[in-house]
Amino acid sequence: MSLESLFIKFTTIDSITFSFYLGIFMFISMAGTLLVKQRGEIKELTKNSFPMLLLCAALMGSSNILFITAIKSTTVANVVIIFGTSALFASLFGYLIYKEKIEKNILIASFFMLIGLFIIFSDDIGIGNMSGNIYALLCVCTFSLAFVFLSNYTKISRVGLTAVTGIYIAIIAFILSDNINIDLNTLGIIAVMGLLITPISRVLMGNGTKYISASEVTLLMIIETIMAPVWVWLFLNEIPSSNTFIGGSIIVVTLIANSLYTLKKGNT
Repeated sequence: MSLESLFIKFTTIDSITFSFYLGIFMFISMAGTLLVKQRGEIKELTKNSFPMLLLCAALMGSSNILFITAIKSTTVANVVIIFGTSALFASLFGYLIYKEKIEKNILIASFFMLIGLFIIFSDDIGIGNMSGNIYALLCVCTFSLAFVFLSNYTKISRVGLTAVTGIYIAIIAFILSDNINIDLNTLGIIAVMGLLITPISRVLMGNGTKYISASEVTLLMIIETIMAPVWVWLFLNEIPSSNTFIGGSIIVVTLIANSLYTLKKGNT
């Protein structure tokens, strides 16, 4: 997922047009996977909690559109920091919907990770565009809610879910868009993101909810905030600041400590 912000920033088209083509490519990628490698799951899509599959697809699709809109509306730093609260939202939704206990280690780890995030972007955070910040907050809410549901419905095909998510994104974007014209260069950028980066990352994260809690998945996802400066350095030749290394070290140490704690707890 850490590549997504970079790819979005590479383009100059509006977020809705971007979302339309992204949704189409996501559907092509995942529908092709189902037809070639997982034909048996096509028949199972309507059998395993189909209403929940549609709900999660709508939530994840909305999250994608909101994320792209947020990136286009405000700074990447603001969006990523707000997105870093996803573990807290997942824990809150899990408690409200399924009465899941909020583990103390999740709260502690989230606290230290947020400190790391603020150190990384302390030189760049500004007021930003308020609408972009609101889009980012709504993105976090819809994304976290989808993963809470998915962690309790493990039989839902993650590949099928991502394919349906692509359809949802394309339909909603088409309804909202006034113009879907696009140049070939931009189409190529979105194709790479839609065929590979976004669907693969969503399937892998969705599979993660089969084995660990939604809050653990969203907690691990904060690693993307470390990788984003690396991609910028590699492709745009921007050298990460000392704050990036300091904040990133805090996040990595927190991730390792939390993972070891969770592993030890699971073995006792």
